[in-house]
Parts: sequence; C-alpha cells; structure tokens
Amino acid sequence: MFGYIIVNKPEMKFKEFDLYQSYYCGLCKVLKDSYGRAGQLTLSYDMTFVVLLLTSLYEPDTVMSYRKCIAHPLEKHPARVNVYTRYGADMNLLLSYYKCLDDWEDERKFSRKAMAVSLQKRFRKVAEAYPEKECLIREKMEQIHGCEKAQCANLDEVSGYFGEIMAEVFAYRQDEWEMDLRRMGFFLGKFIYLMDAYEDVEKDARSGNYNVFLHEYQEADFGQRTENILGMMMAECSRAFERLPIVENAEILRNILYSGVWSRYELVKRRREGKEHV
Repeated sequence: MFGYIIVNKPEMKFKEFDLYQSYYCGLCKVLKDSYGRAGQLTLSYDMTFVVLLLTSLYEPDTVMSYRKCIAHPLEKHPARVNVYTRYGADMNLLLSYYKCLDDWEDERKFSRKAMAVSLQKRFRKVAEAYPEKECLIREKMEQIHGCEKAQCANLDEVSGYFGEIMAEVFAYRQDEWEMDLRRMGFFLGKFIYLMDAYEDVEKDARSGNYNVFLHEYQEADFGQRTENILGMMMAECSRAFERLPIVENAEILRNILYSGVWSRYELVKRRREGKEHV
C-alpha cells in the first residue's frame, strides 16, 4: 500500500522537482542515519509527501546539505532535513514494519518476514517514542486483517481502517490544524487502500488472496465506478488541504494531490484497456 502519493513530473517546473527531490533525499538520509541500511530500504514517496506537507504548514528551520549516495554516486545533491523529516522517518518505519508483516500474513513472502525481523529492534525504538500512534496503527491493522479473514466486501469499512492510520500519521500535534490534517490523511489513506486493491484485483483473483473488489471487478462498469469512488476520496482530501494556510510549496503539493496520485491509476487503466482490445 505504498507508492501512490507521487508527483506528476512532466507537469512540474524543474526547480520545483529539484526542491521536492531534496526532501526525498533528506528523508533517505535520516532513515539511514537513524536506522541503518534496513531503515533506508523503507524509503517511500508517500512519506515524503507528509514531510513536505508538514514542513510547508509549520515552516520549521530546515538544514540543507550536499551528499553523494548509492543512487547518485557521481555528484553531490541537496538534502533538506528538519524536525518533520525525522518524524516522517519514524512513521515510515512503523508503517513499513507492519506492511512487511501484512505481506507475510497474506502471501507468505519470506523476504518480507526477513525484512520485518531486520526492522524489529528499530521498530521497538520508534514504538516507545510514539506509543499512542503505534497502538492505533497496530489496532487498525488487526481490524484490516479481521476484514480480510471475513472476506469483507464493504469498501468504506476496510478502507476506513487504513484511513484512520493515515489520519494519525498526518496529525503531528494537537493544534488548530489537526482536524484538517486528520481529514486529509483519512481520505488519502482510503484512496491508497482502494487504489492498491484496484491495481491488484486480477492478481489476487488468480492467487486466491483477499481483495475488497473481488465480487465486482468483472462487472462492466467496474472501472468507472472505481474511478468515481477514488475521485470522491481525493476531492475530500483536497478540500481539507485547501483549508490549510499553506503558501510555500503549495504548487508542488497540488501537483501531487490533483495529478500525481492518478499516475498509477492511469497506468493500470491503460493496461486493462489494452488487454480488453487484444
């Protein structure tokens, strides 16, 4: 359930993409510095969005350094780090740990079990630092597993549990912006869960794994109905975003919310349409 909250690079200015990438590199740096190579492997664009959103809202002091890495070995590139980068790294580790366990439970992927074991010590450190958030994430993941075992076909129920996870992640602190941040996270989380199910439904049907769309994906209007549902999720998320007093980096964030999140959807849609026309 990761990899959907990305930019639409062709629609961005070069300087905007470079700025966005510097926060991504900053998150990578903090993951490696705090949690080693195993932590660095959990890096995601989804959490980069959270870092950029909170940074743009609260405008903390941000340190920029230049570094080389495995992905960019030949020249140094900028990496921006602040308090929200460190928070994003911690939340990224929590979510990645539970995602590895989820993959192990669902598909018995030994590589994911091994990854969870490698993250366990680091996970405990983060769980101790954020006990309430870890408790909620664990509880909601258990509820998602309960839905999977019961073969739940209620889209709102099962996606809502992941929405509550993301709402908790977005709510960095209790203040006047907390409810809008929670609302953003809730609907973005529902979008992520349903988009992941939409992409995997054919594979899950073949393998026998749970998917909330299994009962309807072969219906003629499945694609259009799913697009409408996903559109409603993002409309609510974007409405909450527009209530936040964000000026800095606003266009980058809008690129992601109004365009980037649809990139994978369009790829899956074209792939399916291509198969139907063969």
